[in-house]
Amino acid sequence: MDRTSARVAAVKLVYEYLMGGEGGESTLTQLLNIEPHEDETDFMYSVVEGVKQNKAALDEELSGLLAEGWTLDRLPRVDYATLLCAAWEILYLTKSAGAAINDAVETAKQYSGEKSGAYINGVLGSLVRKSQNA
Repeated sequence: MDRTSARVAAVKLVYEYLMGGEGGESTLTQLLNIEPHEDETDFMYSVVEGVKQNKAALDEELSGLLAEGWTLDRLPRVDYATLLCAAWEILYLTKSAGAAINDAVETAKQYSGEKSGAYINGVLGSLVRKSQNA
């Protein structure tokens, strides 16, 4: 698995978590067809655990960046999961904001609505600018 695939898998696991699931080994092997020790699984796990442990802080950061009239509860769950994963990577890893944003946009285009990619790009771009000015 490459880094992009790991990001997509992390979004799927966070989505499952948001929907009340556990995202355990059976999800990896049976639904996502990922073996637990493939390349980049450590990265994938770090994103998922990072989102779970920092969800309140991520929610606070993202809430202030949404378009007027939008709330996190109003977002499609796949968009929310995508934003959480990319935001965690941007805020806590800080090495690959460009790659994280690009993969988030492509994930949204593939798994969400027609306008989701552009919306996610805008929110994450604002997050990067805000974090650079902090």
